[in-house]
Amino acid sequence: MTTLKDQALLFRSLHVPGRPLVLPNAWDAASARLVEDAGAAAIATSSAGVAWALGYGDGDRVDRAGALDALARISATVRAPVTADIESGFGATAGEVADTVRGVLDAGAVGVNLEDSLRTGPEPLRPVAEQAERIAAARAAADAAGVPLYLNARIDTHRLPPGDPAGRIKETLARAAAYLAAGADGVFVLGAFDRATVSALVTGVAAPLNVLAGPGSLPVSVLAELGVARISAGSSIAEAAYGLAARAARELLTDGTCAALEGGLDYGAFNALMLDRPAT
Repeated sequence: MTTLKDQALLFRSLHVPGRPLVLPNAWDAASARLVEDAGAAAIATSSAGVAWALGYGDGDRVDRAGALDALARISATVRAPVTADIESGFGATAGEVADTVRGVLDAGAVGVNLEDSLRTGPEPLRPVAEQAERIAAARAAADAAGVPLYLNARIDTHRLPPGDPAGRIKETLARAAAYLAAGADGVFVLGAFDRATVSALVTGVAAPLNVLAGPGSLPVSVLAELGVARISAGSSIAEAAYGLAARAARELLTDGTCAALEGGLDYGAFNALMLDRPAT
């Protein structure tokens, strides 16, 4: 029987610079099952997608209980390791972040993204020392549970006011070093980057680097060549899926036709996939 520790060790092993783990992020049990069926080695959640599916906006609007319930449903639906985007940790204090990590493990996931954004207040980012304390608390909670949780420190320097690109990279690398020292295993830098920026981040971050893929981004092959270890779709697949829903609804209501729905999944095949659940 595969244990949570086994899943965590497997997930860790998938982070290889130059042979990146590609994660088409899911947001509910059905999307997770489809991602796994497409061949993904692991399942990552999109916090935005989860929030939208639950009827909330993105950005720390979902409470911990709702997010963990959604995560548990996803984990129970797939066989692959699951990693959760826990936004800023669903808590005001480092202790509350630790409580969230314990809940993540109870929900069956073996990784987290923990971001340094501040969604309220005058500053866009949490002070480095405060974020490092939250990362250390998350690390300690996982270690105490005996699970080598993969802690991906998300750095949101893209939210800083426009300015000197070199200065932004310098700030990103300084934050990365502090977060790794606090117990993070990898670094996730949000933004759409060119080759030179990705190369600078790969060189400057002393851990597996995670970047985004989506419309307008560098392709996976180029990111692999540059040494990226993990590539995430973020909320882009959920956005595309909801975009289809919006177009199809408008077409049916306005024109009375259903052309937008061509190419959809076959009901029988999709239902059979959803019936094929992991043994409990």
